[in-house]
Amino acid sequence: MQGYKSLVTITFKYNNPIYSRCISSLSKSEAKANRNELFEKEKSRQRSSIGRVEKINVTYQNYEDEIIMLMNKNLSTPHDCAKHISEGVAKFSALASVDDTTWDLHKPLTSDCRLQLYTMKTPANRAVNNAFWRTCSFMLGAVIDSAFKDNVTCHLHSFPVPNVKSGSFTHDAFVELEDWKPTAAELKVLSAEFAKLINDELPVERLEVDENLALEMFKDNPFKTIQIPQIAKNNENKITLYKIRDHIDISRGPMVGNTFLMGRCTISAVHKVQTDAGENLYRFQGIALPKGIMVNHFIYSMLEERSKKLNQNTWMPQRIEADVEEKMAIASN
Repeated sequence: MQGYKSLVTITFKYNNPIYSRCISSLSKSEAKANRNELFEKEKSRQRSSIGRVEKINVTYQNYEDEIIMLMNKNLSTPHDCAKHISEGVAKFSALASVDDTTWDLHKPLTSDCRLQLYTMKTPANRAVNNAFWRTCSFMLGAVIDSAFKDNVTCHLHSFPVPNVKSGSFTHDAFVELEDWKPTAAELKVLSAEFAKLINDELPVERLEVDENLALEMFKDNPFKTIQIPQIAKNNENKITLYKIRDHIDISRGPMVGNTFLMGRCTISAVHKVQTDAGENLYRFQGIALPKGIMVNHFIYSMLEERSKKLNQNTWMPQRIEADVEEKMAIASN
């Protein structure tokens, strides 16, 4: 993100043990290249290990009719099925249901099944809304990961379970900048980078890997190396990864199938927060609308203002600026 990188030039050293955990022997570009290489190798290995291709019957159901398609077991995805139906269905499908189980569009089908495809306009579908919100957080992580100059340490931490009622999607990150308060111009550049991901119409890939490979992929990130064993312990030693372009992160999913499905977006605020473990992080927040959902300028401005408030949907952090002000007030009395 060249425009924004030119804005961030000041670095500092955190005077606590968290900073020492955030020093990696790999540069940002090397770590990202290593992660992508391992992702592609594992994807190829899993495909080649399938062996003889078996056929499955996929029964597509919509409001009007029923179509039976002959697809490839462990290879064909709901998106592949959508392409057999029509170009429009393939482009606007956001999420799938396989035998009444929510399913990523790019997750291979494993047996004969009943398939439904949902768009962002499917009425009263909470799974689609949650997948949209989750994908927004994932994309925000991609923006953060590429936003800073190479000499500014930046490690993605996590993003919470979707909660539309919270008013904003979020992503937390360690950024080696002291008391950074982004300007309106910097937030606009972040928003522009988010919009580029939308305009590039990127498929949201999905891949399951084992714990050891995930640890190797994220060995540069001190937060992920702690999170991965905890996730694997509760998920049969499996870690689910998602990828857009060269950005890869951990999430249980599901996510919508393509960044094209995002519409108007704004990265509205960055708050300095602290976890219960004493980790100093920045919480990036934003708001977005699905493609094709239109609201007038006044209503969208209200959504933007709401999304600027500190989102406490996940663990209850301290807002560091407020905490400092409170302590100063007590000391002066």
